[in-house]
Amino acid sequence: MLSTAGLMTAYTSLLLLLSFFLLWERIELHLHTCHKVCIFLVILLCSFLLCVLNRYWKDKWLIAGLSLQIFAPFLHLSLITVMILLSWPLAIGVAHLESEVRVRRYRMADYEHEVLETCNIFTRLKALQIAAGLPFLVLLLCLYLMPLGVYSPCILKKENLGPKPTFFGHRGAPMLAPENTMMSFEKAVEHGASGLETDVYLSYDGVPFLMHDYDLSRTTNIREVLPSAAFNHTAIFNWTFLSTLNAGQWFVKHKPFFDMKPLSEADKRRASNQSIPSLAELLELAKNEKKFVIFDLFGPPPKHPFRNTFVRRVVKVILDSNIEQRLILWLPGYDRDYVRFKAPGFQHVGRLRTLNELAKENMTIINVDYKRLFYKGMRQYQAAKIHINMYVVNEPWLFSLAWCRRINSVTTDNIQVLNQLTHPLFFMTPGYYTFIWLFMVIASAIIIGTVFYYHCMKELKKERWLEDATSASADIESKNLPKGESEIQGASHLPKKLSAQAVRSLWAPAVHYESSARSGKNPSGTSHFAQAPKERPVPFKNTVKPLMLTGSFQHIQTPIREPSSETTLPILKEDELGGAFIEDSHAKTHQKAPVSDSSEGSYETLDATIPTISDQMSLKQE
Repeated sequence: MLSTAGLMTAYTSLLLLLSFFLLWERIELHLHTCHKVCIFLVILLCSFLLCVLNRYWKDKWLIAGLSLQIFAPFLHLSLITVMILLSWPLAIGVAHLESEVRVRRYRMADYEHEVLETCNIFTRLKALQIAAGLPFLVLLLCLYLMPLGVYSPCILKKENLGPKPTFFGHRGAPMLAPENTMMSFEKAVEHGASGLETDVYLSYDGVPFLMHDYDLSRTTNIREVLPSAAFNHTAIFNWTFLSTLNAGQWFVKHKPFFDMKPLSEADKRRASNQSIPSLAELLELAKNEKKFVIFDLFGPPPKHPFRNTFVRRVVKVILDSNIEQRLILWLPGYDRDYVRFKAPGFQHVGRLRTLNELAKENMTIINVDYKRLFYKGMRQYQAAKIHINMYVVNEPWLFSLAWCRRINSVTTDNIQVLNQLTHPLFFMTPGYYTFIWLFMVIASAIIIGTVFYYHCMKELKKERWLEDATSASADIESKNLPKGESEIQGASHLPKKLSAQAVRSLWAPAVHYESSARSGKNPSGTSHFAQAPKERPVPFKNTVKPLMLTGSFQHIQTPIREPSSETTLPILKEDELGGAFIEDSHAKTHQKAPVSDSSEGSYETLDATIPTISDQMSLKQE
């Protein structure tokens, strides 16, 4: 299931990456049906696995929440750095959208018939800018104000830092030697452990020995010696058999911890010869080294000869070892009254109970899981001067958190690393953190502002360069044209802001004036249609002589008569020349001319007829 989920997730991630590139190139996405089904299955599968993880890995989520207490200040600074990096592509996109808005306004300012559509385009572009920039600014502002709501135990003054917690070797030093062996406990003592933690079972013949698991299959060679009994309960074997089993070869063959260092050859040989130790051997080591001993005591199975008296048997073994009673931290909850009677010097250790319950049992020490302790709170225990021992703390950051929280002791597998710490990791004074916070805020604001300014100016220069290039191209084309055509087409190459005013014709058709008047806007400012003259222009009063039509006048498609030497063309009257002829020519010209989004084509078609009529007039006068 994990392999299938991994393959499908990888494939879906590839689709996501390709989709990102297609959208970057402004290509519309068309997902195949198989891809849609694959994405739907991946969503269902990931949701299912997330529910499973949420149910069975609750402790991991608790650890993630605890890590924020110590990593929050550094996470805050890292997120500000990430926002600085994200500002570069975001600035490119926002500047490009702003440039697009200005370019569209520049090109479409003279299109009165597209004003509504233009406004919609501008709205969409502005909405894109807001959708991209506003969340960025809000998130950046929240990050700037984040220290006001962040609490980290390791941000405190040096004089308020408590003493370093002491160590209890969890089953000895299991990263340096096989767990619950004499070699492991000796390694823990060498690395500064103040106490030794272990687990105790009672053999079938009444000998307390050290073992954690309910069977012997993981930490001994019983599968080779007696395979049929490999998964039987640990307490059903006699001590004579248990003492012959090898308890160290598994450690040499299989690394129980991922980050443990390789053993030397001497340690490998020593570890390979380890056996199951008895409780009396551990007590002898603790007595000689003046180390505390804390242990879990597991009851024997039914039909065991010491089923009801295993506590008394263990107390007798402890008292027979002549160890100082204060060095015994009694954790089991069985027969506490008997234990207090037989060994009043034992220090009784409780679990995570209320203060009233601890006071009733006369307990001043608690042994708790760090996840439960941190989330339930520890101030009440510290106020009551309860000694707190947490288990199992292996990570340096977690030990630093316990140090800053004034925890008294920790049970650990990683004693060789934690013992080397001279101060908590990620420790900062309030003044130092405030300085870093303000520095990052000011520096990031300057950098992000500079990035946005740079890209906006870059787009603005590009826009100006395009305008200059367009104007220069228009000037070059107008210079290369003949004089007559240059005067006619010059208006079409003028800047779009000026062309509407520069090429107005007194002979523009009335339909343009009507459409401009209906729009209700000032045609001189925003429309590319020519403004109607207030007074009707005076038509030509002279008649027109017969004239051979040239190529420049053929696009009007006016009926042509073949001239002869004996006949003359009819004389054009004043109304015919000034009204119908011009409008008919204009109408047919607009039928032939292609529709364009710019105003240049309209003026070029409209005004191209005017010089032809002027030529007629000049020929008439001649």
